[in-house]
Amino acid sequence: MATVGTAPSQMHIPTRRSGTGYLPIENYGLIGNMRTCALVGIDGSIDFMCWPDFDSPSIFCRLLDKDKGGYFSIAPPADVVTFTTKQQYLPSTTILQTRYIHEDGVADLIDFFPRPKETRVVAKLPQQMPYRESVSVQDELKRWLVRRVECIRGKIDIGIVISPSPESFLLRTLWIDVEIFPAFDYARAEHDVEITIPNHTRGCEKSKTVTFSSNDMKLQLDVTIDHGEEDAESCPAVNFRKVKNPGMKGEGVVAHIHLQEGQAISFVLRDDIPNHVTPNVTTGDLDRQQQSTQTFWHNWIMKSKYKGLWREVVSRSLLILKLLTYEPTGAIVAAPTFSIPEDIGGTRNWDYRYSWVRDSSFTVYILLRMGFTTEADHYMNFISERFRKSRSADGALPIMFTIRGDTDIPEIDLDHLSGYRDSKPVRIGNGAAYHEQYDIYDYVLTIMNQPDMSIWEVRNKKQHFVYSKIMLWVAFDRGLRLAEKRCLPCPNRNAWLAARDGLYEEVMQRGYSSNLQCFIQSYEGGDLLDSSILVAPLVFFISPNDPRFLRTIDRILMPPEKGGLTSAGLVYRYNTEYSHDGASILPTFEAHPDSGVGVGGREGAFSMCTFWLVEALTRAGVYEPKYLVRATNMFENMLSFSNHLCMFSEEIARSGEQLGNTPQAFSHLALISAAFNLDRATQFNR
Repeated sequence: MATVGTAPSQMHIPTRRSGTGYLPIENYGLIGNMRTCALVGIDGSIDFMCWPDFDSPSIFCRLLDKDKGGYFSIAPPADVVTFTTKQQYLPSTTILQTRYIHEDGVADLIDFFPRPKETRVVAKLPQQMPYRESVSVQDELKRWLVRRVECIRGKIDIGIVISPSPESFLLRTLWIDVEIFPAFDYARAEHDVEITIPNHTRGCEKSKTVTFSSNDMKLQLDVTIDHGEEDAESCPAVNFRKVKNPGMKGEGVVAHIHLQEGQAISFVLRDDIPNHVTPNVTTGDLDRQQQSTQTFWHNWIMKSKYKGLWREVVSRSLLILKLLTYEPTGAIVAAPTFSIPEDIGGTRNWDYRYSWVRDSSFTVYILLRMGFTTEADHYMNFISERFRKSRSADGALPIMFTIRGDTDIPEIDLDHLSGYRDSKPVRIGNGAAYHEQYDIYDYVLTIMNQPDMSIWEVRNKKQHFVYSKIMLWVAFDRGLRLAEKRCLPCPNRNAWLAARDGLYEEVMQRGYSSNLQCFIQSYEGGDLLDSSILVAPLVFFISPNDPRFLRTIDRILMPPEKGGLTSAGLVYRYNTEYSHDGASILPTFEAHPDSGVGVGGREGAFSMCTFWLVEALTRAGVYEPKYLVRATNMFENMLSFSNHLCMFSEEIARSGEQLGNTPQAFSHLALISAAFNLDRATQFNR
């Protein structure tokens, strides 16, 4: 297959943080190892990383507080005002390359979390047979953050700083430009710093150079001199010194490095433990880890069945979905970040580092369709265990779990963090874990006539949401289909049939507005439009060319000021000015969900909803060609709102910038589904 690449981005770095002190949300790339991840800015700064797992406290979190959050940055000095940068993934991998280009030199920064290589060994069978089978066994997973910087032309000065505060700018007026600093436990914990090798040069036998220690965690920084001339005087060196910043929780260290063509230095951040399997990191170790990581990702994406027109975009989305999988359990997180705002300065800031049953079911469906059965099987083992152990006394399945399968997810405000561009509060945990949402194929015959909080997780009064009713219909419909096709026993067949058909009639009568001539948000919500209805033909609830649904599409395609939900080709989930969707919440969600107090604030257009509209138009286009043309144009338009690495967050602002937690699984699985169906429809019409 063709390798998976993305168009590199070019920008003038020194001005990107001016004014707000923050990079735009779309100016980040994702690296990970199916345990945790990191967001690497286009200026070479890691501004977000939780350690050691997705839902662990953050170590770097400048994305949510430019002063306290912490970061790890490697880049040329700021006074080099004419350099440009390009960022892309190495082909068919999640290894991120950031390239700094200046007239006097070019430097490459390579960032990745290692993935182990696999070895095939003879399987032990219960009975000895002439035929010998083999199984794949993984080597040790190195839980390392690897950052390798190499000068590939000319010479260049690289500034490296590990410190807990941007105030260090005051201490580095001549030569420190780039800062890396840990801020343990969401920037709440104090830490100590020890420099074990103040002057690290080529030939050092030990790689452990700096340690950072808090009460609950110890990290070490390993340094290797990868390349250089045999003449010691020409070899690069790393000289660390401590920096204390007023008001911060601990010291940091800073170093300045001069690199010439062919020279490289690597930095490895890992747990500080007594007995490492690899006590000292060498250049050879890193070369082997990078090669095995490249091989792992290349071999994985080669399994994709998608061969259509948007192959690179779909493959990149598949790689992102894989990165959002927690390998030890099979859980799939909705997004790897928390509290990135849905509106700048607003309060819609949620923690998505958990596994929603709804989101995961859609993800598993897409992975199966694309040929990735192992991931689907792994998640099914996870959710099957939850069915056995996590259901409530009345039979309800929680709507979300932690990556380990727990259900206790208290919502807490981190008042000491200012939030992205002062968008407070910064929240961890998620109060929606206590919600009732009836779209996850639960004990549907019992609860089909009850209201819920639906897919958008409203925090006010429960309602009879049309989306939820459609998904309840899906549960009955699929149950009946499975019983028939697989010859499974179905003692409640008559009751299921009656419930399915009754829900259909109910939605058609109570979920359709004769005034608007389209489907609406809920039975009791008045004439409010909601783009979640776009899922109806996708789950075969209604024919995509049904006049009632086509009128709904036409209404959604209208701009918001004219009663629709689409602006500049982007779809909003509903009009927040008319829909009261929130409830004030306490840290442990003690506020009653029916309190009816609004969360407030605007939000952007939903990436997922836009892709849903593309797919709905595509399905309608099978019968009416004009809709297929619209679908293609809207899909291409939507792709232009991705970042330079084909990555989508949850939402897109009116300004065109990305908003919300990023990257979001729902956005990328909806992209894949839309591309798959659009490609199939266009091939049929060629």
